[in-house]
Amino acid sequence: MTTDNKSYSNLGLKDFFLKREVMVIIVILALLTFLFASRGVNIILTIFIDFAVFAIITMSLNLETGYTGVPQFGRVAAVIIGAFAVGAIPGRIMAMFMGLPYGVEYASDTVNFRLVPEINQVLAGSWLISLGFLIFSLFIAAICGAAIGWLISRPAIRLKEGYLGISLLAFGDFFMWVGHNWNAMVGGSVPVSVPDPFRIFAGSRFMVIVLVIFVIAFLVFTYLQKLHRSPFGRSLRMIRDNDLSAGAAGKNIVSVRTQSLVIGAALAAVGGGLYVLYVGSAASIGFTKLTFTFWPWAFMMLGGIGSNIGVLLGVFVLVILRTMIVIFRSQWFGFLLQIGIDPLWLEFTLMGAVIIIVILFMPHGLVPEKVEPMLPKSRVRAVMERRRLAKEQGNQS
Repeated sequence: MTTDNKSYSNLGLKDFFLKREVMVIIVILALLTFLFASRGVNIILTIFIDFAVFAIITMSLNLETGYTGVPQFGRVAAVIIGAFAVGAIPGRIMAMFMGLPYGVEYASDTVNFRLVPEINQVLAGSWLISLGFLIFSLFIAAICGAAIGWLISRPAIRLKEGYLGISLLAFGDFFMWVGHNWNAMVGGSVPVSVPDPFRIFAGSRFMVIVLVIFVIAFLVFTYLQKLHRSPFGRSLRMIRDNDLSAGAAGKNIVSVRTQSLVIGAALAAVGGGLYVLYVGSAASIGFTKLTFTFWPWAFMMLGGIGSNIGVLLGVFVLVILRTMIVIFRSQWFGFLLQIGIDPLWLEFTLMGAVIIIVILFMPHGLVPEKVEPMLPKSRVRAVMERRRLAKEQGNQS
């Protein structure tokens, strides 16, 4: 073995490649290679963007459900708030400074389609303004998401299990229909265009968006990994496993759960904001429970509840499978038309079958949550070595 494989010094090469996460990565690379060879680089970039956005949203769900044990069936609420915040606030502020209409009329389809191109011209002419617009948009999304997370937690956090899940589910529907019927915010049933801070990159826009969203997803992953190993992360898992024992140990269960909901909602809102910046428009009716609650739950269950590595792999696998089904369903399953089955509906049928198979044969997901020591392995080894030396000195004396 080389020094690059030092972390696997206690494992044989065969054992390393039989590790479940390694096998999943090999499958992912094989599927990506097949798609690249058959459809080109653009489909790979699209998969990467979908992966990064849904990874952020699903990791935020894993924080609340996997770490804290909150049945978060209203994930779409925070995503919607982040999308609405980015669609409604930064563009209006830019319009105000440019002397353009920024009030209720900003969201009118007859006005918005003329305003946004003018704002984009300004953004395309300055790196500094574009960067400031992007940072401000994500900051506003996170702040609004955190505020909604706190608001949702007030009436719901003292509930348990099914009652809590249903109340969170209701909040998601509430915000979707508010946006759908409140025309002054993001156009109601008519999508509004969103100013594009990536316009300055012209032909490289698509590649830059992939890179930026990937970097943000990596930062979210790093933050949640550190949180997982922190005292706060251990408190979350303690409450998840046995809230009565946690309360008896002096943990403020309501406060800890509230913090979890606030942080998770802020991260999910950032994912929603990135999504509307990518597609260039905000449409309230486009944020459904299926896409932004059910799919993140499916990703998390496939990858492994409570495991961030598992969540990333689960998102990647299902995003690739969904893309392949959409691309090849007519080519591979066109024969079903002869018996009256339209291949257009196979996306949901086949993905449902995948989820059922996972639940039956891998109930803990591709990469189940692993029990980690409170101290780093290096410190554990150092403590054990000091104890061994102390014992030897005691025997000699």
